[in-house]
Amino acid sequence: MPPLLTGLIKSDQFAGMRAPLLRPVGLFVTATLLNGCAAQGAPSFSVFGAYFPGWMLCGMIGVAVAVGLRVLFLACGMDALLSLRLFTYASLGVVAALLVWLVWFGP
Repeated sequence: MPPLLTGLIKSDQFAGMRAPLLRPVGLFVTATLLNGCAAQGAPSFSVFGAYFPGWMLCGMIGVAVAVGLRVLFLACGMDALLSLRLFTYASLGVVAALLVWLVWFGP
């Protein structure tokens, strides 16, 4: 049986070491990370017959707003005044996505 499946480490440095705590810790981490994947309460909706999560749509709207603001800033001449363009447009997109999320799925 391969050493990865048995949990034993075959090395001179770790010859007597076993990993009995590795499986419970791995199960705990997996269960914790999958906790948000419950079908109940997850905002999803049907778009052309496929269910999309709400955060994906809000992210796409945020990207579209950031691109639109870039075009607007280029037309107005404000783009030349920005020193950190990438971070500015990324933060504007994130702000737009979070505002859409708050308005659409908020409390």
